[in-house]
Amino acid sequence: MKNQHCHTSTEAAHSPPVRPASGRGTWRKPPGRFASTSTVRVADGWFLDMADLPQARVPTTIHVEHARSIISRNQSPDVPFEQSINPYRGCEHGCIYCYARPSHAFVDLSPGLDFETRIFAKKNAAKLLAKEITASGYQCTPINLGANTDPYQPAEKKHKITRSILQVLARHRHPVTIITKGALVLRDLDILTDMAADNLVSVAVSITTLKNDLKRIMEPRAASVQARLTTISTLSENGIPTTLLLAPVIPAINDSEIEHIVHASADAGVCSAHYIFLRLPFEVKELFVDWLQEYFPLRARHVTNLLRAARNGKLNDPRFGNRMQGEGPYAEMIGKRFARAVRECGLSVREESPLNTAAFKAQHPASAQLSLL
Repeated sequence: MKNQHCHTSTEAAHSPPVRPASGRGTWRKPPGRFASTSTVRVADGWFLDMADLPQARVPTTIHVEHARSIISRNQSPDVPFEQSINPYRGCEHGCIYCYARPSHAFVDLSPGLDFETRIFAKKNAAKLLAKEITASGYQCTPINLGANTDPYQPAEKKHKITRSILQVLARHRHPVTIITKGALVLRDLDILTDMAADNLVSVAVSITTLKNDLKRIMEPRAASVQARLTTISTLSENGIPTTLLLAPVIPAINDSEIEHIVHASADAGVCSAHYIFLRLPFEVKELFVDWLQEYFPLRARHVTNLLRAARNGKLNDPRFGNRMQGEGPYAEMIGKRFARAVRECGLSVREESPLNTAAFKAQHPASAQLSLL
């Protein structure tokens, strides 16, 4: 029986299970939390073990989304920006830990495999942005790209929505911060270099591991480790302030790499560094635990116990002030190790200087002239 109320779980109950989807972060399609019904795969004994199962290859589908507004306002005291734009809904990078996965439940899709295979591209983003930042009463504060999903995921190579957004921001001299783990950001070096000359841009490159084998199963379609370090070097060499975002720190998975990642990023040219402790909101908890059981079965219980120790006895703690870095002895140790590595490398824990808002031009000169006619 197919699910009639949402698109999150179209797997038939009589269908055989499959091995992990090739090149994907998860092969599961659990229903979103708003779904009224769900379906489950049931093993009927036809296949003897996982090695006999067919391996799924799931293509990526891009859906065009016509957004009604494009700038989101932030009320959280835990993030350093008030405004953000997400050019895409969903992310093909497939990071198993991604805290944005639950957002797919709002469009009746699964936070699991759907999140990384059914991507929504906001094709009218640049047009909406130009309208919103030139509206009467608009207050200029830096806009972040990449707060939820990566603005430089594979779909950007073809659709160029992020580039069109940057073109609008550059034209109006509007400051922007970028978070990415995609090397495609270097394609826009011409715009970023121009904006950096007026202190209008900074880029945070997310690095979670220096081990390519771990990267392949944890964030399968993100840029390679070396590509990200090269991205940092190239951005820095072109005068673009670059930050390391070590996110997330996962207990007993990548926490042993903290110092190595900080030092490698400092050698590549970052000027500051931040970290975020693993967050597992809503459906991400189940997906992450399943991933642990698949790839680290002997370590899974230890990982979840450490998470609970840092999350008030739970797998997730959404409280402001705690959700980014956790609490308790283990979380404190992570913080101290990170701070020491940052000091050893002579880095800052915050950007060198605030971005320039004084250069903002609310209206392009050409359009201003036309408005007088």
